[in-house]
Amino acid sequence: MPSLRIKRVYEPPAPDDGVRILVDRLWPRGLRKDAAALDYWCKDIAPSPELRKWFDHREDRFDEFKQRYRLELKSNPALAEFRKLTKGKATLLYAAHDEKINHAVVLAEYMRALNAKKR
Repeated sequence: MPSLRIKRVYEPPAPDDGVRILVDRLWPRGLRKDAAALDYWCKDIAPSPELRKWFDHREDRFDEFKQRYRLELKSNPALAEFRKLTKGKATLLYAAHDEKINHAVVLAEYMRALNAKKR
């Protein structure tokens, strides 16, 4: 059974992270590539630039953002490859300050729901 976690990319790597995947379209500010300890950088699984700019990490837009991002994910050609990367233990990394209101939360929920349907 796959294990999918999320955490800020600025947190130090941990032995139980599994595959470390950055899911941001833009590289995190102030972070050296070697410090990130990434296995993959999946830019194309992130929200479109238009959606990201519209959302602007505003709490009042989060419910609408979730709906729009899920629609993007349904037709995202990068999803098939991303599913392969997250088959085992994986940690989705993001740079946003808010741990509850960000696209990685939505992506993790979406992937868990997909995996539950495939059982």
